[in-house]
Amino acid sequence: MAGMNMLETRTEKESNQNMAATLHPQKGITFVKPEAATKEKINERNQTDKKIYIPVYSKFLIAQLGALLWVLFSIWIALPWIDSLADIFGWVLTIFAIGGMAIVPGYISGIIIFSILLDRRPPVKIPGELPALSILIAAYNEENAIEDTLKSILTQDYSGSIEIIVIDDGSTDQTTNIIETITDPRIQLIKQKKNQGKASALNAGLAVASYDLIITVDADTFLYKDALKYIVGRYLGDPEGTAAVAGAIAVRNSRKSWVTRVQEWDYFHGIAVVKRVQSLYQGTLVAQGAFSLYQRDLVKEMGGWAPCVGEDIVLSWGLLKQGYRIGYAENAIVFTNVPETYKQLFQQRQRWARGMFEAIRAHPGIFLKRRITLQFVFMNMLFPWLDISYLLFFIPGIIAACFGFFLLAGPITLLLLPLAALNNVVIFSVQSTMFKERGIHIRKNLRGMFLYVFLSQLLMSPASLAGYGSELLSLRKKWGTK
Repeated sequence: MAGMNMLETRTEKESNQNMAATLHPQKGITFVKPEAATKEKINERNQTDKKIYIPVYSKFLIAQLGALLWVLFSIWIALPWIDSLADIFGWVLTIFAIGGMAIVPGYISGIIIFSILLDRRPPVKIPGELPALSILIAAYNEENAIEDTLKSILTQDYSGSIEIIVIDDGSTDQTTNIIETITDPRIQLIKQKKNQGKASALNAGLAVASYDLIITVDADTFLYKDALKYIVGRYLGDPEGTAAVAGAIAVRNSRKSWVTRVQEWDYFHGIAVVKRVQSLYQGTLVAQGAFSLYQRDLVKEMGGWAPCVGEDIVLSWGLLKQGYRIGYAENAIVFTNVPETYKQLFQQRQRWARGMFEAIRAHPGIFLKRRITLQFVFMNMLFPWLDISYLLFFIPGIIAACFGFFLLAGPITLLLLPLAALNNVVIFSVQSTMFKERGIHIRKNLRGMFLYVFLSQLLMSPASLAGYGSELLSLRKKWGTK
């Protein structure tokens, strides 16, 4: 049904060898056990992948070539339109407009689709003995979510020792009282007298953490039954020099509003696939605070989390600048609450955009570190151009085309439509296969998909531009929403 949560799960009766009971993240979300036939298909695919091995650099070059050929074809088709546009606006403005609203987006889409088609991720091998973990949870006024979050951790299928360090950052509601009612020796509560920000809370937890591996979890994030096992398994199996691993984030409160329905697809399609592509080339750019694993000593070496609105981005870029690698565990899944109103979403995406500039200021040396994913760092620098072009040229061009004026909505913009459609089909196929393998059934959210395809960029671009401007003008920083 349209409007239903895209990620549906169902708890079934477990056999005597099945998984431990798992807390439901919300009413209507249940867990399903993968069928034996599905496991056979996974094994067959893994055997096929072993026979055909393409080195990472070769995949990168193939993806680059495919994207460039698509761009050259698009430009060749659109040459008459480009010439006519230049006669009116001049070549500088024409190149700025067409490059920002068509050529660069087409190139990025090309890299994504070719990379996803070439991606053959090795299966996660879980050792019998898993390392101990220190889990840090920074909480501020989370009385409605903190109990579920803690219970989802306590019921994890994880054989290693864990300690859960909850840092109450000066909450004014019942957050602390709720934490104290959960009597489990693995939980340690740290109380900060006044709100000092997420970075301060995480650093307070880092100072008392006992174990070598740190995992950060947002206070309103629900861990799927074996998320810890899979994120640690990915870390143990990743190449040497891996300093952190980002987990996979799905939306928990997608039924709350049209804004959350859009974000459900944004997380499932947009954010997840970007991290997947970046990790394919051995350098995920951000280990997000909502659910990520870090080496404790390296976090301390970086000075912990910086006191800024994009503390996870700054830490991640600092690790990359030092030559470390950040992985991505696409099957270590958690469900998190996302902003429910456009005002909250605007604040969140403004903060994310501002965090990118904070990371550039803190670690400019990242541009001098030769690595295959340096291209993605430079791509981030193009986002302000793309956002401006989208708002000033693409949207007016579409509106004008509706009235029969096709001056700005030309051949290249039309060619983006089939590419975008193909991109979404491939991404959905890859993502849904992975979710089914994890025992999560994908339900329909047609209303959210429609809004995501046609409105997401219109919703996000103004917020991102506000974030860029706020940082460039050094305006007062405020945490706002996560």
